[in-house]
Amino acid sequence: MRKEFIEALKTHQAAFKISLGDDQFERLADYYDLINEHNPILHLVAPMPPEEFAVRHILESLTMLDYLPQGSRFADVGTGGGLPAIPCLLVRGDLRAVLIESKEKKARFLELAANALGIAARTTVTNKQFQEADPANAETITCRALDKFTEKLPGLLRWRKRRQMLLFGGRSLREALTGNKVVFIEKLMPMSEQRYLFVVNR
Repeated sequence: MRKEFIEALKTHQAAFKISLGDDQFERLADYYDLINEHNPILHLVAPMPPEEFAVRHILESLTMLDYLPQGSRFADVGTGGGLPAIPCLLVRGDLRAVLIESKEKKARFLELAANALGIAARTTVTNKQFQEADPANAETITCRALDKFTEKLPGLLRWRKRRQMLLFGGRSLREALTGNKVVFIEKLMPMSEQRYLFVVNR
């Protein structure tokens, strides 16, 4: 499956206007292997073929790199198995991140993955509900897989003061942002008709 995963990244990266090198392919594949190893017990992501994982979880996560200046610090809320944070950290060595995950077993996986992938020095794992967490000095807040995302959006929006927000979701998130009178721009994901990146500027 590792070979198929790398081939999918190579095949579809151009659609996302991304250009990865051989070392980046290998590092992302190492992460993919870790997910597959621990997924049967931890249920980090829904089971899917390597190509779908490459597109939906890796390449879509990497679209947020366009909005992260050099040396950025960001917080990933409800990160689960480390998406979108870990792919971004693997591709960009200048980034630092706080990974906020309320489930203890998943938080332990994130610590294991950060060490195994060589990004522990740039990664802080916080095992708390996001309402109790501290985004510290993060300049950007991102969220991709928070449970009951639209219900929790008002609480998450309290963090946007002086911060950029990069939120992954569909039409229901767009409606929730509009209902909360949030000004945003949206980017439709390549190879999708319903998944977006919503950018809320400071």
